[in-house]
Amino acid sequence: QVQLVESGGGLVQAGDSLRLSCAASGRTGSNYSMGWFRQAPGKEREIVASINWSGSITYYTDSVKGRFTISRDNAKNTMYLEMNSLLPEDTAVYYCAASLNSIYYSSDVNYWGQGTQVTVSS
Repeated sequence: QVQLVESGGGLVQAGDSLRLSCAASGRTGSNYSMGWFRQAPGKEREIVASINWSGSITYYTDSVKGRFTISRDNAKNTMYLEMNSLLPEDTAVYYCAASLNSIYYSSDVNYWGQGTQVTVSS
């Protein structure tokens, strides 16, 4: 089992930046891929970005390319999402995810965090 805890969400204005963190604990010795998903009210959960174990391969959904950066520090068992130039449409609950496989869809995920709210006001 892997436990994931997100932090760093909050209320910001459009154009601001925010950094989310996801701390992993438990069976973190395996080579897990990790990722960030988000879910806005009334919408399905969607992938934001993912990163492989070594950090050499990253994936971003089109709407965040050039604005968000995913990274990880395996020594600290922590993953990050640096979010710049935030838009009101980025408002959602952001979830941390981990999987023994590559992460592109919700169905790829083995473990979920509890989520952290990000609200961007216009």
